[in-house]
Amino acid sequence: MKFSKREIKDILISTLVIGFSFAWVTRDNPTYLRFSFIEVFIIMLFAVGSAFILHELAHKLSAQNFGCYAEYKMWETGLILAFFMAVSPLKIVFAAPGAVYIAPGRFGLTKKQDLIISSSGIVTNIALAIIFSIIAKILPFGFLSIAFSVAAMVNSWIALFNLIPIPPLDGSKVIRWNFVVWLALGAAAFLAWNGL
Repeated sequence: MKFSKREIKDILISTLVIGFSFAWVTRDNPTYLRFSFIEVFIIMLFAVGSAFILHELAHKLSAQNFGCYAEYKMWETGLILAFFMAVSPLKIVFAAPGAVYIAPGRFGLTKKQDLIISSSGIVTNIALAIIFSIIAKILPFGFLSIAFSVAAMVNSWIALFNLIPIPPLDGSKVIRWNFVVWLALGAAAFLAWNGL
């Protein structure tokens, strides 16, 4: 997987802004009262970084595997909205940091290839949610178990959200190409959301 310098910068900025926004909004949650803001920020960087960034990188990797041009680009307006909505009295997280932009190669994409690219981010989130949930249950209760538990929850939520069959969300493409796959991914994401 190849990255340009601009792409690396965009990924880092997206992660930091979304991580901060989530941390700011949730800092007063009883779960996090024992932690400093910096510790909550670290938890959210881990949770959000794994959920958003690895979701997008899964799209990038699968698209490049089929000969496509694929590059992550931050959405500056979305990041500005995320920051100001989080610090406003509304305390809402607007989580739309950016996306992987894909241009098919010379031979285009088959339906199966487009389905794989579209579902790869969701599959990544479901797998991470399951893994993180298991790790959280194994660890003794504390900072790390909470970090993995939050990361599991965020990943499962991102999977469910992206399965909504409305463009430009991934679910709109998955359901168009294969309803059974869309249904199976939805069931897996729902199970992951509920901690299996």
